Amino acid sequence: MRDCLLVLSGGLDSTTMLYEYKERIALCVSFHYGSNHNDRELHFAALHCERLHIPHRIVRLPFIKDLFRSSLLAGDDAVPEGNYDEQNMRSTVVPFRNGIMLSIAAGLAENEGLQYIMLANHAGDHSIYPDCRPAFVEAMDRAVEAGTYNGVRLLTPYTMLTKTDIARKGILLGIDYSETWSCYRGGEHHCGKCGTCRERIEALQQAGIEDKTIYQL
Repeated sequence: MRDCLLVLSGGLDSTTMLYEYKERIALCVSFHYGSNHNDRELHFAALHCERLHIPHRIVRLPFIKDLFRSSLLAGDDAVPEGNYDEQNMRSTVVPFRNGIMLSIAAGLAENEGLQYIMLANHAGDHSIYPDCRPAFVEAMDRAVEAGTYNGVRLLTPYTMLTKTDIARKGILLGIDYSETWSCYRGGEHHCGKCGTCRERIEALQQAGIEDKTIYQL
């Protein structure tokens, strides 16, 4: 039964969720909010939806870049190099990004008569992004259920998983992760130096996956 809407970025995590739950996903929604890497990641989001014959919508949110400050919105040079940790990655926070996107996704799910919104937040994000933490997800779940006629709920099965755990799922699903995008700089190829690239490289190595991604190292 296709009862879910998936928030799909085109990154490793949400693409894994797309393939794991493809039999339940009725609609994918991606958001173009003016980040450095939006065009790169949404290319892959569209590719996988087309491949799986799942409807895909892109919602443009230009006001985010106009109103908010983040290195994700300020050009590739603004994105820090180094480890994926709170001190280094704090500048990449886009204020309440998931809250804004989930609000729109809730309206779409209600409009389409779907019961669940899926979000691929994971444990590696907890220290950096407040809108990926369990407390946020639980509160948003209650708000969305209360605010929709059909009681839409959030499904976030990766909340307590690491990126390595997610990549291990990809092995069983046969996903080619070179057809996903992680780099926050959004160049022609992954930079290999920013926090998200380093997290990606480490996760694929730890999962024992041959990394076919092209890096500019």
